[in-house]
Amino acid sequence: MTQTPTGHSPAQGQARAQFTVPAQHPMVSVLGSGDSLLRVIEKAFPAADIHVRGNEISATGAAADVALVQRLFDEMMLVLRTGQPMTEDAVERSIAMLRATENGTSDGQETPAEVLTQNILSSRGRTIRPKTLNQKRYVDAIDKHTIVFGIGPAGTGKTYLAMAKAVQALQSKQVNRIILTRPAVEAGERLGFLPGTLYEKIDPYLRPLYDALHDMLDPDSIPKLMASGTIEVAPLAYMRGRAQPLFTNVLTPDGWRPIGALQVGDLVIGSNGEPTPVLGVYPQGEKDVYRVTAQDGAWTLACGEHLWTVRTRDDKRRDKPWRVLETQEMIGNLRAAHYRRYELPMLTAPVQFPECEVPMDPYALGLLLGDGCLTGSTTPSFATEDRELAQALEAALPGVTLRHKGGPDYVLNRIKSPGDVVTLENPVTRVMRELDLLRTRSHTKFVPDDYLYNSAEVRLAVLQGLLDSDGGPVTQKDRACRVQFSTASILLRDDVIALVQSLGGVAYTRRRLAEDRKRGTALAAHRYDSHVIDIRLPEGIEPFRLARKRDKYHAAGGGGRPMRFIDSIEPAGREETVCIQVAAEDSLYVTQDYLLTHNTLNDAFIILDEAQNTSPEQMKMFLTRLGFDSKIVITGDVTQVDLPNGTKSGLRQVQDILEGVEDVHFSRLSSQDVVRHKLVGRIVDAYEKYDTENGTENGTHKGARNKRK
Repeated sequence: MTQTPTGHSPAQGQARAQFTVPAQHPMVSVLGSGDSLLRVIEKAFPAADIHVRGNEISATGAAADVALVQRLFDEMMLVLRTGQPMTEDAVERSIAMLRATENGTSDGQETPAEVLTQNILSSRGRTIRPKTLNQKRYVDAIDKHTIVFGIGPAGTGKTYLAMAKAVQALQSKQVNRIILTRPAVEAGERLGFLPGTLYEKIDPYLRPLYDALHDMLDPDSIPKLMASGTIEVAPLAYMRGRAQPLFTNVLTPDGWRPIGALQVGDLVIGSNGEPTPVLGVYPQGEKDVYRVTAQDGAWTLACGEHLWTVRTRDDKRRDKPWRVLETQEMIGNLRAAHYRRYELPMLTAPVQFPECEVPMDPYALGLLLGDGCLTGSTTPSFATEDRELAQALEAALPGVTLRHKGGPDYVLNRIKSPGDVVTLENPVTRVMRELDLLRTRSHTKFVPDDYLYNSAEVRLAVLQGLLDSDGGPVTQKDRACRVQFSTASILLRDDVIALVQSLGGVAYTRRRLAEDRKRGTALAAHRYDSHVIDIRLPEGIEPFRLARKRDKYHAAGGGGRPMRFIDSIEPAGREETVCIQVAAEDSLYVTQDYLLTHNTLNDAFIILDEAQNTSPEQMKMFLTRLGFDSKIVITGDVTQVDLPNGTKSGLRQVQDILEGVEDVHFSRLSSQDVVRHKLVGRIVDAYEKYDTENGTENGTHKGARNKRK
């Protein structure tokens, strides 16, 4: 379109513009069926005289109006070139955007054509795209920020566009799952009295989310995606219940502590073996809990909604990432043919406890716990057929010499110096007394805590001493080598298992009854059962120092990769529970028996709808549940709060708290962005006018609000 500011044809002070529609575009696509689009333009610019002759369009009138008409037709042609038809609604919105730029209420960075041609998702024969400038900026903000709040009246497309972005992210593999949630507050405590099952009770609150999903995905695929946990739709109250009983042990740099005793800022151990701070602690009340047991006997308690990082054999074969499932999602689905379905992650490195001084070399302690005699009634002694071990023990014990009595027996004598008195205590006896190991026998030995919760080097040295003395490699054809250790002490059995698990390995235990054990050379019956532990350690962890055992271990291929699988999930009653959030990148922390679990949501696109009905506590809980590589979109209308009187909306409060925080964005939509029936926008405007004129604020009378305060 060419514009003539002044000239022969236009009247003085008026401008004229002319536009030629390219031949490839039928005039009906520009003017609309029955000239419907032309009438919209003429109504919007009553002072401009618009004429059509063939494929020529001309406009005459005030210079400002003619310039806008010219820009409008230019934008319409840009849209038509993409193959997208123009509608009356699109023309009206284009005019509104151009006028907003003209009067300075918009910066004009986005043109109408850019807004109307931005495709988010194409599904089932339709394309989902923003229809207004604010909607486009809302969608762009979702791409640019981790947390986005979409705040505005009903009908502005807040939830629908967020859902489209979530499906787009899932299909493009930017996330592994979609989580959709709403607060079901209208029924309050009465929710439990509604008829039907739990899902029938909460279904009405979630129905809009289901409807949006059916618009964007093949309806037949939705049940499968929900069954696999790829899409989760749940009320907010059930989103927060990913918890463990208060007494459940969690590993910290100082040892085990009940999860109920943890506070924000405390340190727990993550999957890399290093400390990670607790970011949030959320009491969950009494919940049904389940005992989750691995095939190596390790177990812990968790509620049905508690999260587990797992993968299947197919996931591994196809090089797929680990998935996150709830406890209840795996119940009844733990076997695939003859093997266990769900593999659990292992520690990627030994646990890093703070290093502390110990009174005896840890390798020497391990040897003595394995084959030493520490009864206290005689001089400490050691029994071994390997001269190499006797020499290593003597080298590790300053002030002590090993005197060979004959056969496998050695006595640990104190090295006497000139002037020593006879009553000086044997150094080994003194240390054993300090460690409470003096007078322990084969069935009462244990590893002192100062060694159990020490550096990885100290723990490994203790384990090596135990295995060099009372353990050994076990080779099997076509299988990685495992290590076997036997002891009559239940305490030592558990301590050896803890040492192995803290180094990233797995340990299986079984018991051999005393009456079934083969008698020794003295032909005396065994008095105590023997506990046999089968051990698998990760590559790089050397279980032996004794040359003959070490060589056999490596000749058989070493330990390979330890693995853990979920073996069973069984009901375990009801308990008071709590959940925590940790700062570790993968959100994992070490719980009982060195099992790895977590509560936050990684690699997920999470939408909280109707957020005006969350309490401040719920909003904080939800926001701090954010995991890594995840995105959160929170939508709501602060004029439609359904919370009980006196309860403040978390959505209102969060704007004051997070406004200006990096990577958090607030998108505000208005009645001009309503994409439902035009009357909806007018209704919204009418209510806003009424609220202003009658002294109400956000739909609540100020007097009533002040009274509640």
